[in-house]
Amino acid sequence: MTETTRRGRAAGGKPTPDKAAGVTGAARFGAWLARPLASFHLVVTIAILLTVLGLVMVLSASSVESYASDGSAYSLFIQQAMFAGIGCVLFYLALRIPMKRLRQWSFPLFAASVLLLLLVLIPGIGAEVQGARRWFVLGPISIQPSEIVKVTLVVWGAHLLASRRSEHASLKDILVPLVPSGLLVCLLVVLQPNLSTTIALGIVLAALLWFGGLPVRLFVTIAISGVIAAAVLALSAGYRSDRMRAFFSPGDDPQGIGYQARQALYSLADGGIWGRGLGQSRAKWSYLPNSHNDFIFAIIGEELGFLGCALVLGLFALFVYTGLRIAARSVDPFLRLLTATATTWITAQALINIGYVVGLLPVTGLQLPLVSAGGSSLAITLFMFGIIANAARHEPEAVAALHAGQDGRVSRLLRLPKPEVYSPAKAESARARRAAAQGSRGGAPRQGGQGRKPSEPRRTTERQRRRSAESRGTSSLRATRAWEPTYPMPHARERGRSR
Repeated sequence: MTETTRRGRAAGGKPTPDKAAGVTGAARFGAWLARPLASFHLVVTIAILLTVLGLVMVLSASSVESYASDGSAYSLFIQQAMFAGIGCVLFYLALRIPMKRLRQWSFPLFAASVLLLLLVLIPGIGAEVQGARRWFVLGPISIQPSEIVKVTLVVWGAHLLASRRSEHASLKDILVPLVPSGLLVCLLVVLQPNLSTTIALGIVLAALLWFGGLPVRLFVTIAISGVIAAAVLALSAGYRSDRMRAFFSPGDDPQGIGYQARQALYSLADGGIWGRGLGQSRAKWSYLPNSHNDFIFAIIGEELGFLGCALVLGLFALFVYTGLRIAARSVDPFLRLLTATATTWITAQALINIGYVVGLLPVTGLQLPLVSAGGSSLAITLFMFGIIANAARHEPEAVAALHAGQDGRVSRLLRLPKPEVYSPAKAESARARRAAAQGSRGGAPRQGGQGRKPSEPRRTTERQRRRSAESRGTSSLRATRAWEPTYPMPHARERGRSR
């Protein structure tokens, strides 16, 4: 068909072949997204693509430094690949963990991770590298407990808030003991010292409070307090204050404290649109420090150009959509809190890393998830992706499809168990039994529980049922909040939606 004929048909109101193909492609993609296991497949695909891209870029960025220090261009890559294999095993185990078992283990695992944070500060147990005690060195493997505590805080915090979900949930139920425990963990990480991980833990705690239903006014107050505390910590140590000074005055010391950030911008500019080609970076020849770790995004921009950077940003944007989609479609409050918080943490860490590489934020040292070199971070992040993928298999449509025998090739290949069906009635009965047990131990029933036996079902009004249905809807991002608290609020907007 000639161009004239195509234009004539377009003028006559009939769709051109290009438009028809676009409509067909969009319809097919929409139909694929409507499939029951679409969220699960998206999470697995994103994890695989980011991990493979990270391994390739770590090999490229670290080859020169590895050859100069060890005589082999593959030493850092082999270590990263080994942790990627460990992460794949953890990903598979996370897919097989029953959510009930995960909730039962949440507090013991969190307590164990806090104990590891204490042990790593003891001389002779924790390894000291450049004045910081952050690692346990076990032969060729180094483990960073601050990476483990991110996951345990997410899981335990989601379990804690979901267990206390009720129509009579008070402000104390949300803040205690979650906030004191989170602040304790942040303090232990600051003592290492490790400000970047402290920021990540602060993001996790803030996300739990936000999606857990903390009032907006109080949330803003806590957020401002956290920003002030982070600023004080950033200016309290010499190397951290140097980073802040380099960010606000980048031209004062271009060969000193501003050297790394300046070289990263040069690398990005050198890549252009198409990039110099895979393995052709100039900055990795000792011009850009930590090119394989904190500043690997600059090497991606130099070798793969703007298109490579857009690919990374597109994958994380797709992850945001998928994670919030899983949270909005889940009927279990624990999964809603868990998935929304984990998505916020991983995405915020990626945005902070990319932000300081391109010069929009001061250098913090947070790694690019699944892409930067770092064994503990890679393995633990893959484990978190596995938990999110497990949550995707617990969407109501996915549960129905899996129990109907529509497992799909991936599930059959991995021999994954069928997810349990979430029952709100059973969950409510379990909460009532817990409340009664706590009331009997404390000598008085909990607020709102007077005169109701543990076996007596709670009588809900039509308004309460409608509110519960709205909290499970997908009309807005705030629908991922686990519940709407009923303590007094002066404005309706503080409940997450206007009247």
